[in-house]
Amino acid sequence: MAERPARQEPTSYEARVVHTERLTPHMTRVVFGGEGLAQFAVEGFTDSYVKLLFPQEGVSYPEPFDIDRVRAELPRDQWPANRTYTVRSWDAVRHEMTIDFVVHGDEGLAGPWAGRAVPGDVLQVLGPAGGYAPDPAADWHLVAGDESALPAIASALEAMPPGAVVHAFVEIEGPEDEQKIITPDGVAVRWLHRAGRPTGQALVEAVRTLEFPEGTVCAFVHGEAGCVKELRRHLRLERGVAREQLSISGYWRLGKNDEAWRAVKREWNEQVEREQEQTPAV
Repeated sequence: MAERPARQEPTSYEARVVHTERLTPHMTRVVFGGEGLAQFAVEGFTDSYVKLLFPQEGVSYPEPFDIDRVRAELPRDQWPANRTYTVRSWDAVRHEMTIDFVVHGDEGLAGPWAGRAVPGDVLQVLGPAGGYAPDPAADWHLVAGDESALPAIASALEAMPPGAVVHAFVEIEGPEDEQKIITPDGVAVRWLHRAGRPTGQALVEAVRTLEFPEGTVCAFVHGEAGCVKELRRHLRLERGVAREQLSISGYWRLGKNDEAWRAVKREWNEQVEREQEQTPAV
């Protein structure tokens, strides 16, 4: 498992929409470019992510944009809203960054923005950061998640070493949300259709019933927090997967908007870890 870099203040970049594409009924791809990304770079992680800054209506920000000045000079309720998104791909030659957005109509902030985005639209971007890449020394790989984790899962699959043994599960609403992903020879994504069932149920069932190969696993499991909690318990306590072999986190939480979830996410994850560390392995 790649080591997480030391935390540092993120760099701000101006990202200009180059073009957009509707990939599936619930996912829109936005490609950003422009001179503002000339010094941007993604290196070493397949879950590299950035924070997209959405300006508050009617608020003027310093030019050139400076997040430190914004935080120092403006009241908090005038700061741009931010949303964290995985960098689906980075073209270092064209200086273009691709981000895939889950879109459910007018629900939320970033999804509707992506659905309306046109070439020339501008967002400020903070980052990047990341913490996971497939370990070439692992005997096999497990990647699992829902739509929110699909960009990182697709990026991971494309970066797998030749001959890698991979079990990949992605939970989506139905067949219309499947995507074409480049995978190593012999590796197929298992698409799990919710078809109205509770979020995460199909994903938990698939991982629980998987016959684990022999050897050391490198696992990436991300998605809805309640589902991730169940899978963390299963992998750590029932399967005996060591913490250093596992990248796992709740990207979002049913019943909470993004701000509410981010406000409690760290404490929630720490509580889950404490509860599971205190529970004897099966």
